[in-house]
Amino acid sequence: MKMKFAICTTIFAIIAILVNTALTMGTTIKNDAINKTAIIVNETEPYGTDYVYVSNRPSTAEKRVIKEGINGLQYTFDGINYVNLSAATNEVVEIGTGDQGEYTGRLTGYGPDCPGCSPVGNVACPTREGRSHSLTYDGVYYTDRDYGKLRIVAADHMKFPCGTVVIINNGILPEFPAIVLDTGIAMRNAWRYDGVVWMDVAYSSQREALTAGATSLNTSFSVQRWGW
Repeated sequence: MKMKFAICTTIFAIIAILVNTALTMGTTIKNDAINKTAIIVNETEPYGTDYVYVSNRPSTAEKRVIKEGINGLQYTFDGINYVNLSAATNEVVEIGTGDQGEYTGRLTGYGPDCPGCSPVGNVACPTREGRSHSLTYDGVYYTDRDYGKLRIVAADHMKFPCGTVVIINNGILPEFPAIVLDTGIAMRNAWRYDGVVWMDVAYSSQREALTAGATSLNTSFSVQRWGW
């Protein structure tokens, strides 16, 4: 019995040695990439510029960005092959090709209660939307879809069509953007008979117009858009 136990113990010991040897000398998996590194570099792709030429903007007006550009994003791991994450979007710049738009002339002010004005202050021009605008009920500003909030002015429509946008500076008031939505006989006569630019700024009342500092004989008018 003791001899059988010793034999079994020996057999188990031999098996254990064989198994351990098999595990130690088993198949080795070789990983060639274990010591390699990859450097991934992100880079921006600069956007370009597309130009749009329009005839209702004066050639003297500053270029206007009508769509902002967005840089693209790409990456490379070897400096040769690039993968785009997002494409660049070009900016769009508007350039005028119309008549020059720099003038010097006369500026005054008027209110909806001025002599000869509409009882409710209706201006002469329909809005871009085709509606009537009342200085009394709608106010002395108009919000243009391209230029934002603009002061309403009267001018000769033969020279400055309805919807004309102009930057006004008379050296007294802060420079402000305005839109031609009204007219008056004095403005028409000044341009047609004397070649003098005369614009009239709308106020909430005639009294305010006479005391607000609009009156000037040496005002600069810089047209940004001719008509609508």
